[in-house]
Formats: sequence, C-alpha cells, structure tokens
Amino acid sequence: MDANRKTAYLTLMDVESKKSYSNIALNHQIICNRPDSRRFVRELVYGVLENKLLLDYYISLLVPSGADSLKASDKTILRMGLYQLGYMDSVPEYAAVNESVILAKRYCRGRDGFINGVLRNYLNQRLSLKLPDRAEDEVRHLSIRYSYAPWIIELWLEQYKTEFVEELLKAGNETPPMTIRLNWLRIIKEDLIRVLEDKGYEVEDGTLCQNALHVKGSDLLGTDMYKQGLFSVQDESSMLVAEKLDPKHGDLVMDVCAAPGGKTMAIAERMNNTGKIIASDIYRRKLDLVDKEAERLGVKNVETRSWDATRVESSMVQKADRVLVDAPCSGLGVVRRKPEIKYKEKSHEMELLPKKQLAILSASSQYVKPGGTLLYSTCTINPYENQRVIADFLKKNTSFKKEEAIQLLPNVNGSDGFFICVMKKDDSLV
Repeated sequence: MDANRKTAYLTLMDVESKKSYSNIALNHQIICNRPDSRRFVRELVYGVLENKLLLDYYISLLVPSGADSLKASDKTILRMGLYQLGYMDSVPEYAAVNESVILAKRYCRGRDGFINGVLRNYLNQRLSLKLPDRAEDEVRHLSIRYSYAPWIIELWLEQYKTEFVEELLKAGNETPPMTIRLNWLRIIKEDLIRVLEDKGYEVEDGTLCQNALHVKGSDLLGTDMYKQGLFSVQDESSMLVAEKLDPKHGDLVMDVCAAPGGKTMAIAERMNNTGKIIASDIYRRKLDLVDKEAERLGVKNVETRSWDATRVESSMVQKADRVLVDAPCSGLGVVRRKPEIKYKEKSHEMELLPKKQLAILSASSQYVKPGGTLLYSTCTINPYENQRVIADFLKKNTSFKKEEAIQLLPNVNGSDGFFICVMKKDDSLV
C-alpha cells in the first residue's frame, strides 16, 4: 500500500472522527508511517480539508443516497480520490482510482467496488456537474464553491461587499507562506539571511514586520538553525501584536492566555531579556510549552503562572506597564492553517465567546498601571468578537482610551486574519 495515501487517509480520519487538529494529526501520522513524500501528503490532506463541502457536494450528485449517508471511511476515501482527480495534475487518473480502491480494500472491506464505481462515474460526468445556482441562493453557492459553513458567509456579507467576501474566501483556501521571526537575542537579520541562503533556502523580507522573513525550502524545523533558537515560525500578524505592544527595556509585561508562547517570546526578544514578562494560562501543561520555547530561544525574563484569566489576580493590580490579552476566539482568521475551522457549527459555546472575551479583558485591565498600555488581539474576522468587545469594554472602563485598531485580512495584507486594538490608561489616575 502507498504510504503517502495511507498517511493522508489516517490523518483525515483523525480529523473527521476524533476531531483532531489537522496539523497535530498530520505530524503524528507522518512520524508513524514515514511517507515517501511529505509534500504530497500535505497537499492531499489540506486539499481535501479545504474543499470538503465541494467534494461532498459532488459525492451527493454521484451517490443517490447522498454523502451524509456514507460512513466516514467511505467518504474520506472518496474525497481523496475526487481531489486527486480534480485538482492534482501530477497524479494520473488511473493512479487516483486504483490507489483509492486499494485503500478501500484495507479500510472499508466490501466497498472497493462501490468506491471504484463512484470515481469512474465522476470521470464520465465531471463536465456536466454544476454548482448550485448563484442567482437562486448566493450564500449556498459560495458555501459549496469555497467550502465554508454558511453562517461564516453570512457573517462576512454583513461586513463587506460580495466581491470582497469572495476574495476573502479564496485567500482562506490558499497555502500560507512559511514565515519566520528572527531571534534578536542570538543573531542579526543579515547573518540569518546569509545562513539560510547558504543552506539553499530562498529568503525574502516580510511585509509587515522588520524581524519577519518569508522562507522557501523544506524541513526548516529540522535544521540546527531552528534547534539553536535562531528563529521561530510565526505569521506576521502575530509578530505585529508584539510590535504594537511596543515593550520597553525594563518593563513589567503581562501576557494572559499566553500558551503556546509565540507572542511571549516575540515580546521577550524585543525587551532584550530585560525587565520581566509574566506569562499566564489556565492550564499548567500548556505553560510547559512556553517554558520549553524560552529555553530553546535563550529567553531569561519570562515567568509562567497558572491562573484563570477571567478572575483578577489581586497581587498584580496596577503593577504592569503593558498587558497583552490574546483572547480565545473562533479562529476565522487562520482557516488557511486550520481548514477544519471552516466547518464549525455556530454553537451556543461560540455565541458565548464575546462574553468570555470581555470578562478576560475586563479582569486583565486591572493589572495596567496608570499611563500603561492594554492590547487586545484575536485571530478572527468577526466584529462581535473584536470591535464590539472593545466598544463594550470602553463604555464601562472610561479610564482607557483607544489609540489604534487594526483588522488584518489575508486577501489584503497577505497575513492571517487578525484584530489588534491598542488602548492607553489615563496617567492622571496616579
């Protein structure tokens, strides 16, 4: 059996049946199965995940009982086969069909004939398969074409014009660049570029942040450069959070909801290991990731503490020069990295997110000194979690004034979708 397709299948089944995060499931299955081509596996896994609703729509046109009637194993193999036939020009049609049949013989016994028949029907009928009529139902058309839950389409159509929403949907299905943040504690930018290029990597400057580089090449995380802490992988939108927080040497900074620590480390590097950063999270096991990353990067000024961010830690009231609230959110800005987010149902828990975000922001604001900075950020594109949370907070906390608010968008900025709001506390309250 082809190890590449086996790895892709097992990854997709982990995401489908166990609700695993795609990046974690993929890395686990790659380690377990050692595929010949990680690039092929990633392309197939993320291609299927990014186009899941469209692939299921085609399955429903080809299977009278519809895609929802099928077992997860059948559906996963059909999605893989259809994606290879429709999108992967490097895969011959016979290979896409035959390898899907081999998978079916192993993982859904007695269904190999069914899988073979559906894929061959697709080859015969693909030119006649049409998307839902846009004039009849634009939301459904866009939902199927770009594979997003309808409620996300509706949410974005409330904010932006249709043409802009379509650009946003397309951008969410594109593969993000590999972006790294150089570690100023260990190397200067020019030297890191030289080292990367000497190793055969293509390097370009970032577009939003001075310490960002876009890198093309394979196995960057397996290099000695990474292990030695010369850089971290981080999108420019996340780097911009640390830049806008603007920490100074000697500051006391609090980073609530800090795990896994990317922004914490970016702040520490800017402070050149001076002052102190208190990185907190509700789960101690998550803070272990922060400690591990600090060790890799040579960061010495971070102290991790476990506490509930919705409650005020009385010992820290009005002690911090700067406070970062990178709030838990719906994640709609990072769907190009975690495409499974596109299919989340609009649950009661999700509707409660703004209330939780406001509670965290309100509690954390009490740590800010007079004249200090409070920064709120999310990785989502949702005014209910972003602008409205800020408006509600400022209405009740008149000692804070908004200095700047930014909504980064993948189709505009080339970054993840991120919201950043910088607020200052009145310094007359001393």
